[in-house]
Amino acid sequence: MATDSVLRPGELKEVLLKEIEAADLQALDTQEVGSILEVKDGTARVYGLASAMAGEMLEFSVSETGETISGLALNLEEDNIGSVILGDYLKLREGDEVRCTGRVLEVPVGKGLIGRVVDPLGNPVDGLGPIKAEAHRKIESQAPGIIARQPVKEPLQTGIKAIDSMIPIGRGQRELIIGDRGTGKTAIALDTIINQRGQDVICVYIAIGQRNSTVAGVVEHLRETGAIEYSIVVVAGAADPAPMQFIAPYAGCAIAEYFMYEHNRHTLCIYDDLSKHAQAYRQLSLVLRRPPGREAYPGDVFYLHSRLLERAAKLSDAHGGGSLTALPVIETQAGDVSAYIPTNVISITDGQIYLEGDLFYANVRPAINAGISVSRVGGNAQIKAMKQVAGRLRLEYAQYRELEAFAQFGSELDQATQRQLARGQRIVEVLKQPQYTPMPVEKQIAIIYAVTNGYLDDVAARDVRTWETEFHEFMDAKHAEVLKKIRTKRTLDDALIAELKRAIDGFTALQ
Repeated sequence: MATDSVLRPGELKEVLLKEIEAADLQALDTQEVGSILEVKDGTARVYGLASAMAGEMLEFSVSETGETISGLALNLEEDNIGSVILGDYLKLREGDEVRCTGRVLEVPVGKGLIGRVVDPLGNPVDGLGPIKAEAHRKIESQAPGIIARQPVKEPLQTGIKAIDSMIPIGRGQRELIIGDRGTGKTAIALDTIINQRGQDVICVYIAIGQRNSTVAGVVEHLRETGAIEYSIVVVAGAADPAPMQFIAPYAGCAIAEYFMYEHNRHTLCIYDDLSKHAQAYRQLSLVLRRPPGREAYPGDVFYLHSRLLERAAKLSDAHGGGSLTALPVIETQAGDVSAYIPTNVISITDGQIYLEGDLFYANVRPAINAGISVSRVGGNAQIKAMKQVAGRLRLEYAQYRELEAFAQFGSELDQATQRQLARGQRIVEVLKQPQYTPMPVEKQIAIIYAVTNGYLDDVAARDVRTWETEFHEFMDAKHAEVLKKIRTKRTLDDALIAELKRAIDGFTALQ
């Protein structure tokens, strides 16, 4: 009868130790796997990822199709993680697997994005094929410190007379565009992009929570004017989930930062608009059960915008001298600039351009209220020639607005007051400008010089626009060298002023 061989404990231990020593444990791919507890409104609660970090990218596996959807860990709680889903959350089910990636959220960057329309994850949405990325950049990054910056002193011309003369914007500045719905906020932003042709500026337009038809119209205007050749459009539309609208401005900023840091280029970021961005973040925060504060916004809604806008900078020459100019847009309700989000962004930015509905409907367009609009950089963001003519313009315009209100109550006005009112009316007419027609700075200086020095006082207010059009045509045809000198010298010396006066006198003699 055969007897079974018995393995003694000592021998068993020896065999196991040899096997353990021989095994290559490093080659094993071990991953912590969590599972979805619940999915709702673009967010998911995940159980089992104890090592996940705040802001880390997560990978959700769709059990039905096997595809993966990206997510972002926002809430780290005792026994679960609150995350947002950057994709179609309706495909996910309770129990689906979730994995950590060990990476924070990144977006593809590079010259391949210029002229394209992308979503906040860098995927093309314009039907023009895949994009070749040069690198990837974290959407959240540290703003440059004080030592890495230099003062804002280089103008970023918008081509809009009222802004370049009275509320100038410099490269590296943060200037808020604020006003009610339908008062021309996006029009100012688009004119600024169109005016950057030939200025070596990369423009990034970030559309947050807008209708896709509206964004398509913007892209079409950029194509018609040729501005798409140096622009990138990042879209998180009204139909996109709130998480995509939440990350859109950070993604757009990261795309622009690549050109500023790696290529020492000048960039312009337009966030249109941050009111909808704050609403998307409020929605996410409430669904993730974060405590609501004023107007139901979470407590860190100020930090939401401050960390974004603080990334705008004019870098020092030692750091390449590039710049990122930010033009955030905020929509007010019935002109209420004292609401929560408007006051937050006003306190973060370096000035604001306030657009007024009453002016807009009175056909004063752009409808800029020069009284409460301000640029905290001021004359540093203007060429000297503009500074020379614009100081007087702002003063006379402010006096006109004050007298206009006063004149409504008085019947008898003295000659001096009547002259000031007449001059003010002509200034208002000169500052009107059609959409998509930005004006070169030398032409702005010529017409502002003419109006502030009384050359239009005898022209009827209704004829000022015609006078201005004919004046620019006359200057282009007969005195192009004067405009060229203003553009190249960037200052009005006595000889140039005399030439400009002769040109204006020559034109008025023809009238």
